[in-house]
Amino acid sequence: MVNPLLVLDLVERTGALPVGGTTTVPLGEVAREHETELVALWCERNGNELVGVRDGVATVRRGRSPDPFAELAPDQVPGTRLWIYTNFDCNLACDYCCVRSSPQAARRAVGADKVAQLADEAADAGVSELILTGGEPFLLPDLDDLVAACTARLPTTLLTNAMLFRGRRLQMLQRMHRDRLVLQVSLDSATPELHDRHRGARSWERAVAGIRIAQAEGFRVRVAATLEPERFTELEPFRAFLDTLGIARGDQVIRALAHRGVAESGLELTLESLIPEITVTADGVYWHPVSADHDDHLVTRELFPLRDAIDEVRRRFVEIRARADAAAQWFPCA
Repeated sequence: MVNPLLVLDLVERTGALPVGGTTTVPLGEVAREHETELVALWCERNGNELVGVRDGVATVRRGRSPDPFAELAPDQVPGTRLWIYTNFDCNLACDYCCVRSSPQAARRAVGADKVAQLADEAADAGVSELILTGGEPFLLPDLDDLVAACTARLPTTLLTNAMLFRGRRLQMLQRMHRDRLVLQVSLDSATPELHDRHRGARSWERAVAGIRIAQAEGFRVRVAATLEPERFTELEPFRAFLDTLGIARGDQVIRALAHRGVAESGLELTLESLIPEITVTADGVYWHPVSADHDDHLVTRELFPLRDAIDEVRRRFVEIRARADAAAQWFPCA
């Protein structure tokens, strides 16, 4: 049975708040679902906001919070970009891989049909860019078909270690759409020592050669480096080296090492600390590509309809931001 005093409780508690302030209201165990619906309806009709419900307690804000996406750059708004892990097997076993890829990893491929459906639904849902990653996508025998399905609908970025551009794999690369595809290559340092220490002997040499092959084939190349946080003071020599490779400064991506996957150290990343970048794998939809092999960042096992997953990520992001605001209320003393 719904608590008949619930609405009076809401009126009394919110009435004592300044606009933007929050309060909590306990819900009954027996009729919790119905009481949650009642609180949501009351908030909607009275211009207030149900921030969220956790452990049987509803958090309510007096008035409505500002647009949680207003402070984000356009390409940071959840649902603007869609990441797809095409596979998880890789020709390298990097010692800080956030999703535990290696030659021994199971492929866990999404598959050409699902990638094509994702590309179609992403375009219809307002996604503006697709990003394909792995594992190493060039291990897939039908990668050119996957890429073609994506570039036919949206501009696409393909992540690779650039070490496999020969034979039939080079032929696959040559069949890809130059104007609609960017290649993003992993390269961590200006000289082989550091890169090879993490990614394997001669991997730096082969990655640099792959960059040059991709450029010779007419592709725009972006370079992404994964660095320990303390190395961010040593960026200029690395950037200068990338300049000599013809990589534009806007295409030089530097990211910090995350404590995920097989990495033994790095930044600790949680749902609350990450602006979501919606990520699809064969196993489901995840909050962010850096945690796409971790159940704590799983959003749903259902890939389709994609719009539902996007809406759920946006809903959770709004709730997380609202809870953070609620935890930092202004308490005036003068």
